[in-house]
Amino acid sequence: MTSKRVVITGMGAICGNGYTLDEIWKNLTVGKSAISTIEQIETSDLAVSIAGEIKNFKLSEDILPLKEHDRYDRFIHLALHAANEAWKSSGISLEYYDPKNVGLILGTGMGGFPRIEDTHKTFLEKGPRRVSPFFIPSVIPNMATGLLSIQLGIRGINYTLSSACASSAHAIQAAYQEIILGRQEAMITGGTESVISNLTIAGFSNMKALSKRNDSPTEASRPFDKDRDGFVMGEGAGILILEDYEKAKKRGAPIIAEIISCGASSDANHITAPHPEGQGAIDAMTQCLQLAQVSPDQIDYINAHGTSTPIGDVIETKAIKEVFGKHAYDLVVSSTKSMTGHLLGAAGGIETIFCAKAIETGMIPPTINLHNPSEECDLNYSANQKTEKNIQFALNNSFGFGGTNSCTLLKKI
Repeated sequence: MTSKRVVITGMGAICGNGYTLDEIWKNLTVGKSAISTIEQIETSDLAVSIAGEIKNFKLSEDILPLKEHDRYDRFIHLALHAANEAWKSSGISLEYYDPKNVGLILGTGMGGFPRIEDTHKTFLEKGPRRVSPFFIPSVIPNMATGLLSIQLGIRGINYTLSSACASSAHAIQAAYQEIILGRQEAMITGGTESVISNLTIAGFSNMKALSKRNDSPTEASRPFDKDRDGFVMGEGAGILILEDYEKAKKRGAPIIAEIISCGASSDANHITAPHPEGQGAIDAMTQCLQLAQVSPDQIDYINAHGTSTPIGDVIETKAIKEVFGKHAYDLVVSSTKSMTGHLLGAAGGIETIFCAKAIETGMIPPTINLHNPSEECDLNYSANQKTEKNIQFALNNSFGFGGTNSCTLLKKI
């Protein structure tokens, strides 16, 4: 039996760099940072007051009626927005696909955390009778897939998974496998996250994970630079439409790139710190290459997890060197988190999209703010300017708390 192939036919995104994928990509390739002072919440009592925030966002009434906007947390709004763009760009139709053969799997790391925080304040100050009857549906992680299923009439598999900062990468992996197994013919996948709240900022800050460069926001996220001091929180969504290659080709779909394998592993080391030798990352990348039967020297680009933390960037670089050997110095590595901030559970989704765009356009976004690389960080990180390159294979790395790792390998088609 001929193995099924999985292709990307539609993409949609929103983050601090733009409301549409075209706008985001334009800003990324010129090295424009989206990091700024937070406006959503009062930050005077917080040690950190910067984030990759989406300014002045309002979901279109064409996607969700205005009267229903307040019923759902912001992470759901972002998912609906990006999914609408992806669906339209793919030209996919339920006139072509049986609704039972189209599914949804999204990832989110924390779900409706800000709404939970705000509702708890209401509960304490005004009592249980003032808690909205829409509270539970507004925050549960799977409501984005639930609403999309209802809106689009999709009746295939439908769920959301959570694995910290690898959530949407794992969602893509799960969606890819549904098509490979023949259980679905098309999938909506990726992830969404919006947790810029007082409690989350305080929590990440107190564990010394966040950059405190409040006076220079655009320079705060600096992956692989010796002066990095932590990641910058971002928010957004990255949604992809995946289809069985033969079905997509038959309908004349706009095929952007092919997903040829995924790798996953566990560090089995620490709840927040990566394995000191990068063993989990090594295992995931190696598995990804082996399953695709692609040699390390064929990889042209790696969109790194690259969060700008003192430990993480060094260990990821070490892992890349171990897997790719001498070729590690020939391929290009970049961290788009230097511009978007870290989208947590949505990172793998939007960064897989960036890999597909790099393949499609032949442009690799830079790692900005990289002026003084750490001694251990000596690869080609496309420092401060884009790299133009014919890309045949691109790899996305996504790693999360709990020692969970996911890698996705894309191929030009």
